[in-house]
Amino acid sequence: MFAYIKGSLEEKSTSYVVIDVGGIGYKIFMSNISINEIGEIGKIVKVHTYYYVREDVISLYGFLNHDELKMFELLLSVSGIGAKSAISMLSNITPASFACAIISNNVALLKKIPGIGPKTAQRIILELQDKLKSEEELNKNSEETEISVANNENVNEAIQALQILGYNKKEIDKAFEKIANTDVSVEELIKKGLSILAR
Repeated sequence: MFAYIKGSLEEKSTSYVVIDVGGIGYKIFMSNISINEIGEIGKIVKVHTYYYVREDVISLYGFLNHDELKMFELLLSVSGIGAKSAISMLSNITPASFACAIISNNVALLKKIPGIGPKTAQRIILELQDKLKSEEELNKNSEETEISVANNENVNEAIQALQILGYNKKEIDKAFEKIANTDVSVEELIKKGLSILAR
């Protein structure tokens, strides 16, 4: 319903902001990280939004970039994860670290997030890895671009992680053509990929 909201930042709380657009104040729930980074009161800000509707609640959730929004939508697709849990996770882990944890089965990292126990962490990894596998099946017959770093294990893991965040194989391959074939960590490759894909 709302792709984004742009207006004057009127209020900042620990869990939400209020943005004034034409005399109407929109209360938008955000992660602590985004609230800290959004800027000062009175500044004109732009926030990507997710219109959350359930039987007993209608809320707006906000994000400073598309990667946070994609991670939020992914988390909502996991059974047992609601909007509050998803936004709490965004307050404690970056999309790059999150995608890396899914690919590497890092239950320990997800368990460090408040409110996420071992069973929930395992369920998040299982359901999102299954989602990635189904997408790979759909892409099997599509033409794949050859890239010079295709045989690098870290690159392959980073590509899988970016697919989890919602990017398709073709656009990821194109982005990775611009990344030098250097020996860097999976998470660093994901960050570099995200910076190119977000343009």
